[in-house]
Amino acid sequence: MRLTTIPLQTLRENPADAEIPSHRLLVRAGYIQKLASGIYIYSPLMWRVLRKISEIVREEMDRAGAAEFLMPIAQPKDIWEESGRWNRYIADGILFHLEDSKGAEMCLGPTHEEVITTFVKRICNSYKQLPFNLYQIQDKFRDEIRPRFGLMRGREFIMKDAYSFDADEAGLDKSYDAMDQAYHRIFERCGLEFTGVQADPGAIGGSASQEFMVLADQGEDAILISEDGKYAANVEKADSIVSPSPDQGEPKPLRKEHTPNIRTVDELCEFFSMSANQMAKTVLYTAVLEDKEETVAVMMRGDLEINEVKLTNKLDALALNLADEETIKKVTGAEVGFAGPIGLAEDIRVFADVTLKGMTNLLVGCCETDYHCLDVNIGRDFKEPEFVDLREARAGDGAPHDASVKLIGKRGIEVGHIFKLGTKYSEAMDATFLDQNGKRQPFVMGCYGLGISRTAQSAVEQNFDDDGIIWPRPIAPFEVVVAILDSKKSEQVEAAEKIYGDLKSAGVDVCLDDRQMAPGVKFKDLDLLGFPIRVVVGRKVKEGMVEISERRQPDTKHDVAIDGVGEKIASL
Repeated sequence: MRLTTIPLQTLRENPADAEIPSHRLLVRAGYIQKLASGIYIYSPLMWRVLRKISEIVREEMDRAGAAEFLMPIAQPKDIWEESGRWNRYIADGILFHLEDSKGAEMCLGPTHEEVITTFVKRICNSYKQLPFNLYQIQDKFRDEIRPRFGLMRGREFIMKDAYSFDADEAGLDKSYDAMDQAYHRIFERCGLEFTGVQADPGAIGGSASQEFMVLADQGEDAILISEDGKYAANVEKADSIVSPSPDQGEPKPLRKEHTPNIRTVDELCEFFSMSANQMAKTVLYTAVLEDKEETVAVMMRGDLEINEVKLTNKLDALALNLADEETIKKVTGAEVGFAGPIGLAEDIRVFADVTLKGMTNLLVGCCETDYHCLDVNIGRDFKEPEFVDLREARAGDGAPHDASVKLIGKRGIEVGHIFKLGTKYSEAMDATFLDQNGKRQPFVMGCYGLGISRTAQSAVEQNFDDDGIIWPRPIAPFEVVVAILDSKKSEQVEAAEKIYGDLKSAGVDVCLDDRQMAPGVKFKDLDLLGFPIRVVVGRKVKEGMVEISERRQPDTKHDVAIDGVGEKIASL
């Protein structure tokens, strides 16, 4: 392809709304153009990238035994009510929903569990038809409250989603393992540095899930990896071992202390000259449940943080928010900053992190403005709460399998997520088959998502320098660019056309930069666009030579005879 046949405009200035390098570079290089908040047009060059990623995905999905098909984007409300997810997605505020001309409510699919379950229960009646795996590559829609980072968190995006159907859990394990291996092959073939991590299944649900993270300094997700490489998890899901608090001895008599305007853990540490791990802070939340809203209290050791995903899962909440000032005053009778387990309204459920179990002589709030209580003991001074693991793991903690092995914090970009759904949807939607004994059984399902457009931008976030993008060769819009330095010089044009034609005939994915531009401008443009290998046809063509360089090693240049270009390209 000749670049003069592609409408291509590059920018010198960074877009004002781009917060991370990959977003800035994709816009500046003309790969994407914003149409509306979180909605982008893909240029011809970007579409080539997306097609290459899609083909790698197709090849590996087919290799794993999955069959491609296509489901509709528009989905009726009734199947979402059947699964029980309509209200949760509405509460999350991310569902594009609308009414058709007859007043029937519908949504634009953010995911397709309900549709695939409806399809399969109509066509599969016997265990003899199992197992199988169906996948599609299609646009998805999520009405993100704050779209950001370009294609990382958009409102419309391209995704591959697959769904496996098995007769039992053993079959699901095999299907899940096959997808796990396929995903590793996909991201390896895309030329990305990635890792698989344990993850929270979120609104999709299921018994187990794993995220695939492209490692990047600006990644939106925090992940924890053990020093020995045996454990990796998203911080939302991660477990760890923390050092116990110092033994405070036998219970002492409770005493109330005046703490004027002392509200935070740091202020209390200074006021009482004590460490945060001797305190229990109490945080109030408003949980939106299926049939009501409820205020709950969570006690956490002062030096640790609450994992709100774990709390949401514990409550099976549709949404979770910190309680507002009015609610806090109502349930504690005190100003913000003095909440505690003593004096709380009796109808408030209290949860305590497991790290507090067995601790004595705690410092806590006592629901009275400007006062805290010392030497508080659980079960003696207030009703024993429900102990739950609600702590957020952190870098430096001990790994779950070995406290002596530390967790290391990294940033990652989620590009894939696989789930063991089990019978969550098949039971809810009465999707069953006849087993070997002639009895009705629910399908055992798995779900496997992979962000095509997100993978493309993640590749840029992991591969760039001060001059622009450095595309990994397997997914670059073109592997090689043949650049004519001066289109007015016939000898340069003829040599470039020959090289371009020879490389095309040899099966090289090559483009010809025949644009009329000043050499310095053209070089800057090509640096920004990021093609892996560059063949510059310039003044040395009179000597029968051209210059070849790699985008990843721009300072290493090779003078090569025109007839030797194909061989040199092959070696690179």
